[in-house]
Formats: sequence, C-alpha cells, structure tokens
Amino acid sequence: MSAPQEQVSSLPLPPVQYISNYSDEMIRRGRTPKPPMPIHDSYAMFGNQFNADDTIIRPLESQGIKRLYPQHFDRRRELRKLNHSLLVNFLDLIDLLVQCPDSPRRTEKVEDISLLFIHIHHLLNEFRPHQARETLRVMMELQRRQRMETSQRFLVHLDRVNQILNQAIENLPDTDLDSKLLINTQDFDNDDSKAKEDACIDGVNPYDRLMCDLIDSMPLTSNSDTFQ
Repeated sequence: MSAPQEQVSSLPLPPVQYISNYSDEMIRRGRTPKPPMPIHDSYAMFGNQFNADDTIIRPLESQGIKRLYPQHFDRRRELRKLNHSLLVNFLDLIDLLVQCPDSPRRTEKVEDISLLFIHIHHLLNEFRPHQARETLRVMMELQRRQRMETSQRFLVHLDRVNQILNQAIENLPDTDLDSKLLINTQDFDNDDSKAKEDACIDGVNPYDRLMCDLIDSMPLTSNSDTFQ
C-alpha cells in the first residue's frame, strides 16, 4: 500500500492564519515572522517566471508570442480586425467539428483562436494606463463638483442668515427713553471724587464729618425739657 500523498494547495492560506502570527502576544515575545526580502532578480507566480526588471506590460516578443500587427498601429482598428478574425476562426472551427471532427486542422484552429485572444488581451492591457488616468480625472472632477456644490449651499445659507439678522435688527423696538427719567450721575461722581479728596487730606471720612457738624449745630436743652 502506497503512502498517502501530501496535498499542497496552490492558493495561499486564509488571512486568519496570517493574522494569528501578528497577535499582541506574538509581538510582545518578538516571534512575528520577518517580512519577505525584496526580489531583485526573478520570481515565479502562478507557474510563470517573471523578472523584477520587466515592465508591467511586457511586449509580446519577450513572451515568445508572434506579433500579428505592426509596431505602429491604431489600437481601435487592430482590435476590430482581431475581433472579426476571431469570429471567422470560430465559425471555421464549428464547420470542422460538424464535417470532419477528427481533422488535424481542429487543433490549428484552436491555437489560432488562443493566439487571437492573447493579442486582444494584450491590446486591452495597453489601455490600462489611459484608463487609470481617465478614472483619476473623473474622480477629481467629481470631487471638484461636490466642493463647488457645498460652497454654493454654504453661500445660500449665509445669505439667509444675513437676511434673518437684518430683519431682526429692523424689528427691534426704539430704545430712546424720556430725558426726564434719566438721572444725571455726573453730580454723584463729582461728590464721590470730592469726598475722596477730602478723605485723603485729613484721613477723616467726609460723612463722619458731616454727622459731627450736624450734632454740633443742634441747640442744647435741659434734661427736664427733654423728658416733658
């Protein structure tokens, strides 16, 4: 009996497996995995070999694929031509399957269709930078429009608040009082200032001096007259 084969998944582990490696306890003990070293030469991904210096969109020649269109071309026109060629080859493949299923040309047609799909995919990928710029432009235009609308709403509310304030000021009652009811406080201020000056001269409160003067000016009477 053969030993059971160990099954290895081609997909990465679930994120929970990575999260548990960076828990607070793992960080406190210093047992967290180290970050991977940067790749400087080549690496394998999904079974394909890539170089770190390769461009994001590699030419077809670097991938070992024959180019079906010239170096200088119109992408829209070439995509339209590839789409028509793909449709024609698909119809030819159906015709071969109906009339002669065992014909070796069936494999050739499948390869031709695969090559056309690769070229279409490559041309669409070359539109990605333009798509990214257009997406960024649309996002910035949307943000600008939202800010303009916000500023316009703010100005409308500001004008409304100014109108309410002006209307409230106009509706305030007249606050002019009768001059007869007004009290002239200048005399009291003058008396207070004079009293302060007198107190500073001899150190006696002017009100105490006034009471003493009143008592001195009162006539003296006998006790009998007082109690009668």
